[in-house]
This record gives sequence, C-alpha cells and structure tokens, in this order.
Amino acid sequence: MPEAHVLVVDDTSPDGTGALADAAAARDPRVRVLHRATKEGLGRALVHGFRVALEGPYDRIFTMDADFSHDPAYLPALKGATESADVAFGSRYVGGGGVIGWGPVRQIVSRGGNFYARTILGMPFHDLTGNYRCWRREALERIAIDTLRSNGYVFQIEVLYRAFRSGARIREVPIIFHDRALGRSKMTRRIVMEAWPRVLELRWRAITGRL
Repeated sequence: MPEAHVLVVDDTSPDGTGALADAAAARDPRVRVLHRATKEGLGRALVHGFRVALEGPYDRIFTMDADFSHDPAYLPALKGATESADVAFGSRYVGGGGVIGWGPVRQIVSRGGNFYARTILGMPFHDLTGNYRCWRREALERIAIDTLRSNGYVFQIEVLYRAFRSGARIREVPIIFHDRALGRSKMTRRIVMEAWPRVLELRWRAITGRL
C-alpha cells in the first residue's frame, strides 16, 4: 500500500487518547490529531474527519476504530475492493467474517439492528453499522456530507444508504471483529433507540424525494 496519512479525531476522550495521539504525531509527520472541544457523537466526528480528508489530495479515505477491534491487516483488502467499487466495507456477517468477544445479547442487538435496517431500506448488504470502510473520494463528494443528519451508530447506516441511493458501487469484505481488550463500549440504550425511528425516516425521505 502506498504511503498513507492518519487522522485521529479526538472528542476530549477522558482516557488519554488525545495525549497518546499527540505523542504519535510528534514522532511521525504522517499522523495528525484533530481535537474537538465538545463531545458531539460519532456522526459529527466522522463528518469533521471527512471534511478534513476531502480538503487534502487523497483518493481513498478509510474510517476505522482505533482500539484494534478493526485489524489494520484488512486495509489492503478494502483498498483492493475499491478498484472495482466506490465503497468497500468490512463485514462481520458474511462468509469468512465474524465477531470475537461479544456476548449473546450484544450479538442479537447488532444482528437484529442490521436485519431491520436492511429490510426497511432495501439494501442487499449484511453489516450496515460497522465503521471499517474505504471510500473513493468521489463517492463521498456525491453525497454532500454536510447534510448528513444522524449522529450515533445510525450514522453508519445513513451514510451508506446515501451512497447506495446515489448509485455507488458497494462491496462487502469479510472481517473478523475483536471486541476491545481495554475500556468500555460507547453503545448505549439511547444510541440503539435513536436508530429505529431514524431508519424509518430515511426510508420516508427517500420515498418522498427529500433524501
């Protein structure tokens, strides 16, 4: 893979993530840290990161979790998939994919949420909520990222649905997802409950031509 640059978006993390990222940036000019003064959620952080990336010369833009749940070894496969697609994303729920370290309740919530979103939105993909993705620059430019409205994990569904509706070619790449070894998941009941009506709203806006 050619030389890449890393952007860490830190929303004042209380666990010291920002300081560690700053130390990495001081050692390596390919690393940049974006500190945000308030915690506005996953969706706003990703939009901010997309905006910064699109200001640069990059033709591929990756998103991934920084806790090693997303194995960097899959980066070449995701990039390779975008030779014939506009968006490629790591999928836990296709052949060759899987999850290690989740209990049955978390598995049911994740699989059930993906089934619900896939059914309502009519997308033929199996893992709409993951954050391990590779975007061609043009795919992000077509969906007007500043108009994305979701915030929590449903943001992942909205941005992929917008790409799907724009005619983007989308591919799933099987990955094994490992639950984080340290810290706690940011998944909360509020985040889960946000997704159910938001998915219905996305479908309604698409049907009425207002997406």
